[in-house]
Formats: sequence, structure tokens, C-alpha cells
Amino acid sequence: MEKKSLGLLELISIAVGGMVGGGIFTILGISVAMVGSLAPFAIALGGLIAFFAAYSYVKLGVYYQDEGGIYAFFKRTYNNSHLASALIGWYTIFGYISTLALYAYTFSSYGISGFEFANSEIVRKSVAIGIIWIFALVNIWSVKEVGKIEDIMVYTKLFILFIISVALIYFSKVDLNTFTTTLQRDFANSTVLAILTVSSVTFVAYEGFELVINAVKEMENPKKNIPRAIYISIILVTFIYFIISLGSVLSISLETLIKNKEYALASGAEDIMGTIGRNLVIFGAILATSSAINGTIFGSSRQMARVADDKYLPKFLTKRKNLIPTNATLAMAFTSSMLVFVGGLQLILEFGSITFLLVSLLMAIANFKIRKKTNSHSIFAFIAIVGLIGGASLIFWYEYQTHFKQLLFILFLYIILSIGAFGYAKFQEFEDRRLEKK
Repeated sequence: MEKKSLGLLELISIAVGGMVGGGIFTILGISVAMVGSLAPFAIALGGLIAFFAAYSYVKLGVYYQDEGGIYAFFKRTYNNSHLASALIGWYTIFGYISTLALYAYTFSSYGISGFEFANSEIVRKSVAIGIIWIFALVNIWSVKEVGKIEDIMVYTKLFILFIISVALIYFSKVDLNTFTTTLQRDFANSTVLAILTVSSVTFVAYEGFELVINAVKEMENPKKNIPRAIYISIILVTFIYFIISLGSVLSISLETLIKNKEYALASGAEDIMGTIGRNLVIFGAILATSSAINGTIFGSSRQMARVADDKYLPKFLTKRKNLIPTNATLAMAFTSSMLVFVGGLQLILEFGSITFLLVSLLMAIANFKIRKKTNSHSIFAFIAIVGLIGGASLIFWYEYQTHFKQLLFILFLYIILSIGAFGYAKFQEFEDRRLEKK
């Protein structure tokens, strides 16, 4: 019998590496702008929403043990519905496109933060688009080299994040009594709804735990290791995010974090640790986002090719060279570049969070449908659905109140996605009827 190569520690590494993709560098400034010093607690609460999402992924992953992941689970659960398969395929792919755009935007924001043109949106977007295409070409060049690069970046970025956390707390000059007073003030000025909204808006920073399921064919004891790896990794990432964000609000003024939200940590670190501190944060952010860009292009391009193989996306996306889905990789790079071009940080962040909340909701609904087969507790499965509906609703409500035009643009994107999926689903239904008549 062939020995499986991935144990629990390796699987945890895959999940943590997938989640910690620079999200904390991006969400910090926006979170502080919304709820002040309560941001670390709101961000950590996002881990609870991740648990809501993870429950369904774990149950479906153990039951199906299909390396096709999200798309395969939904397609197999609703195996008689072309529309269900097309919708989950399109939503999942564009969810990855939004996270790819987010990682690239963060890479650029921190990469240029030490220059005079740090606040130039044109330069920021140009660099973001450039880094997407660099890693797209790397992925087309060699799968082996992609793996080597990713292994180095994952472990190094976690070490750098640990150093940053320790440094922020060490250099903190805030008196705990003063911080407690600030917390009480911000809690009085904020509502529970606002805190929950931040948790929902920043949900995309936890996206990535589902990558464990894609390795089901290479892992030891999937029945035990899928739930262990996913739940442990969510706890670890929640802790990492909490410590970094807490250290930030303790050592960096809230005004600085809000003013320079695109590169909040780098700006604040320079104030308390000088050039060395700023460069350390910039290096950590660039490393984390590079790893995430590389890994996202690798995984999502193969998911896109899989959906195209099933004829829910254009046929040219199925083209492969040496097993590498070259056209799908180029398509991922192009569409994410377009999202960077038309959207700012907040739009990309919120579109990504809404999309993965929506995809996770569809997973929760699928799990509830076959809850007896997946051995899921009905109450837990239902709570997951309610929690994810609540999270998505909060983002839409926040957008309606604060960025109505942005909300309209997000809704427009979903309409386009839904129309595209509907069109391909109807075409497949037509093909099925045509074949039956022959």
C-alpha cells in the first residue's frame, strides 16, 4: 500500500499558509476606522464566523473525500442541477479572483509605502497588476518551482509574523489602564452590530482553510485529519490575527492606523521602531502576499479548468500544457487585474468577503440537505446557515448605509456572474435534451 505523504502537521501548514496571506495587513486599518480599539476583538470574532463556515466544509470533506473541493461537493450534492453546479463554479472562481486582487493590492500598498509616491493610486494599481502577472508566468513556467517557492515563503512568513507580533507588544508604550479606558470609550461609541459587521467584512482574511480538502488523496486518515487540521488552523490563525492587531492598537496611534489604512502596520511600525521596524513589516507583508498570490493562482486556475472541463466556462480554459492549465492561469491573472483596475481596497475586501460568505452559505445548505449522510447535527448545521446569512446581510447593510454606489457595483458584479452561470447551465440542459433525442 502506498504511504500517504501528508500528516496532521503538514495539513495544518497548508491551511495556515492559505489563510495567512496578508489579510491582517489589509484589514487592520479598515477595522480600526470602523470600531477603534475594539478592532482586535472584532477581527478575532471573525474566526467564529470561520467556524460556522468550516463545519459544513469538514462534514462534506469527510463524506465525499473528493479533491475537487467546493465545486465537487456542491455538484455531487445537487447532481441533477446544472444551474447549481454552474453557480457554485462561477461564484467560487470569482471569490478566488477577489482574494487574488486583494493580496496583490496589499503587496503593492506595502511595497511602495516607503516611497514618495506611496499614496499614488495609479502606481499602487500598476504594481499590483504587475505582481499578479509575474506569478502567473511563474505558475506557467514550472509546477516544481512553484512548490519550492511556496514552501519557503509559507514558513518564513509565519516566522516574520511572529517577530512582528513580539516587537509590537515589546515596543508598546500604552498604559494598560489607559487602554482599558479607550476600550470602554470605543465600546460605548460602537454597537454590537458594528463589531459583528467588522467580523463579517474581514471574513476574507480567514479564507484558505478549505485548501486542506484538496489534498485528501495525499493525506493520512482523512476522516480524522480533515476536521483536526481545519479547526486547529482556524484557532491558530485567529490567535495570530488577534496578537498582531492587539499589538498594533497598543503601540500605534489609532489615527495613524486609520490615516494610512492601505499600509497601516508599516507606517505605525516606523513611528515606534524606526526604519528597521518599517522594513520588517514591509518584508513580512510582501512575503505573505507573495505566498498567497502564488498559491491562489496555482489552486484557482486548476479549479477554473475543472469547471471548464464540465462545460460551465468557455472551452478554451481547459487547455493544458504539461498538465498546467495555461489558459486558465492567464484568465485568472487578467480578471483579477481588471478588478484591481476598477476597484479600491474596500471594494475588493468587501466583494471578497461577501463572495466567500455566499459560497460558504451554499456549502452549509448542501450539508444541511444531506446532514444524515454526513452525520451532521441538525442544530449545528442550521446555526451555520443562519450565521452565514447574518454575516452577508451585515455587509450589505453596512454598504447600503455607507457606500451605496459601491453596493450597486457589487450587486452588478453578482448579476453578471449569475447571468453567466445561468446561460451555461441552460446550454447544458439543452445539450442533454438534444442527446436524449438521438
